[in-house]
Amino acid sequence: MKKMTAREVALDVLIRIEEHQSYSNLELKHALERADLSKADTGLVTELVYGTTQRRNTLDEVINQFVKGGTKKLQGWVLQLLRMSLYQIRYLDRVPERAAVHEAVEIAKKRGHKGISSLVNGVLRNVLRTPEAWDKLPKGKAKQIAITTSHPEWLVSRWLKQYGEETTIAICESNNQPPMPTVRVNRLHTSPDNLLEEMKESFPEAEISAVTDDAILLKQGYAAGSIWFKNGDCTIQDESSMLVAPALQLKPGLRVLDACAAPGGKTTHIAERMQNEGEIVACDIHPHKRELIEQTAKRLGVTMINTMVADAGDLTQEQVGLFDRVLLDAPCSGFGVIRRKPDLKWNKKSSDVEAISEIQYELLTQVAKFVKAGGYLVYSTCTIDVEENQNIVERFARENDSFEMDKELYQDMPQLVVEKMDKEKGYVQILPHHFGSDGFFIARLKKKS
Repeated sequence: MKKMTAREVALDVLIRIEEHQSYSNLELKHALERADLSKADTGLVTELVYGTTQRRNTLDEVINQFVKGGTKKLQGWVLQLLRMSLYQIRYLDRVPERAAVHEAVEIAKKRGHKGISSLVNGVLRNVLRTPEAWDKLPKGKAKQIAITTSHPEWLVSRWLKQYGEETTIAICESNNQPPMPTVRVNRLHTSPDNLLEEMKESFPEAEISAVTDDAILLKQGYAAGSIWFKNGDCTIQDESSMLVAPALQLKPGLRVLDACAAPGGKTTHIAERMQNEGEIVACDIHPHKRELIEQTAKRLGVTMINTMVADAGDLTQEQVGLFDRVLLDAPCSGFGVIRRKPDLKWNKKSSDVEAISEIQYELLTQVAKFVKAGGYLVYSTCTIDVEENQNIVERFARENDSFEMDKELYQDMPQLVVEKMDKEKGYVQILPHHFGSDGFFIARLKKKS
């Protein structure tokens, strides 16, 4: 059997993402594990999958100008082939246009009949002859932003209402940038300065983050295969996510509940901040995710975490009011991590936000009972939607007299983050373009004594 080319592997991944509405990162991982590709080809497949998925709306707008009946008239694999080929032509300078067209036609010949290869060849060559096709825009601000930045129109409209035009464009453009490879320093093993010095030879552009000094920005490369990762000197985590543990105002000896803990990034960060002294109860409803938490803890040398396969709201009555700190890193729409999971924006709809916000509020209400008097409850998400963030915590504070928004949260945040905070309300809403990190929300509520 003839070995598949990088473009054929990428095409198969794109087809599966679309047909099964599956996660691009998981489909890509499985495909690369099966394919015997060079490092360069692995990089090309990754670029084609993420880039084509990110730019789908823009690509479809161009295809619609050259295919009678538009994208809806095309077979699924043909549409993906045209999208992938146009992505190369428009966005990849290192891929010659003629090579992108030739490869697309060859794939079309293999998988379809002569009519399909002629269609593919004709559409691509027509686009090359008509560069102005990329600049044709529909009427209406939301539609225009949706096409130029390649986001769903409903989501753009939502952000326009919440953030205004300038910020919405900045969010959308930032979502199309590649994520920064970032590691969190394990302070139980080493210091940021020492680890940076050790990593400099392998990652010459690495530097300590200006957002949080727990983070080292690698700029390029991937640390998961490095000796420092294997030895537990660091773990992979985004800068924004690293702000959650400091928000808990931790110290050794506390008792902490992490209500939705998997895969354990924040859980182990909490442990490191507590110098591995005290107790963390880490809950997740999936047994295989419990194993992920335990594996991460073992690699990092953390011994204070007790994992449970449970919904945190179902902890025993004896646990009520016994935790100094409770973290609810709530399930959410994930709109803050679109640059990492570009398929998210295509697989969600407005009703999903409404549904998840009800779950978030219910979870927050359930876990609040485990906070002891004078203790803290931190609510965080990796989304940027007001309905899932500000509205949830403000409603909770209104409806629960025993809790109040802690407006002193800014004292535990780095200065760069403080500058973006709403100090009057007391919460953190990081947007993707603020620091080039994930969009993230953090609020701290104090239980009255």
